[in-house]
Amino acid sequence: MTIRNWVKFALTALLIGGGITGLLGIFIRWNDVFAEAAQNGQWGEFIAGFVWMIVVGLTMSLIAQMGFFAYLTIHQFGHNMFRSLRLWNWVQLLIIAIVIFDLIVFRFLPNVETGGQGFLYGTLLFILLAVSLTTAYFKAKWTAKSAFISALFFMIVVTTLEWLPALMVRAGNVDSWVTLLLFPLLAVNAYQLLVLPKYNEKSEEDRLKLEARRAARKAQAAEEKK
Repeated sequence: MTIRNWVKFALTALLIGGGITGLLGIFIRWNDVFAEAAQNGQWGEFIAGFVWMIVVGLTMSLIAQMGFFAYLTIHQFGHNMFRSLRLWNWVQLLIIAIVIFDLIVFRFLPNVETGGQGFLYGTLLFILLAVSLTTAYFKAKWTAKSAFISALFFMIVVTTLEWLPALMVRAGNVDSWVTLLLFPLLAVNAYQLLVLPKYNEKSEEDRLKLEARRAARKAQAAEEKK
């Protein structure tokens, strides 16, 4: 990928993370951050809270971007180590199952104290799996069928690892943070996975155009010398 396209790719991912967190933060963190300021007409504090939500989203986007490029390295390493895409896919499926089990037994259940919390964490798990399956489906449809499991692995395993710091908190009103931080991670990861091939194609087109211009300039210079 060319530097220009990489900058576009990264900046768009930042905007997605910041925008989603800012907008959803108003609803999800309303009682904790925005309600009092809105009731008292303290719009400066309201805006400050909104900006803070955006900053959190930008941070989540950066984490997601680092996780994505780390995954690309891990995927290539795993493929080379097992020397078979089919075997590597089975390993990825096993890891997916382990991560889902860990997520339910060691992350969600210890935080569930009421029926409402149980419903919340069940809903979050459903959203994680639904978005992951949908993203993997379109990744396989737009690229190759063999990409489905790898895409599913990235969306479930890597997203969960990026989400882990929020899941490990045991103090304060963690439910709203756990809920809020899942959405920018899913959105940015889905964006990266689905859009990266287009940026790679655009970078290849840009390189070909640049080579054509260089060749034209060389030909022109040669003609002028004659």
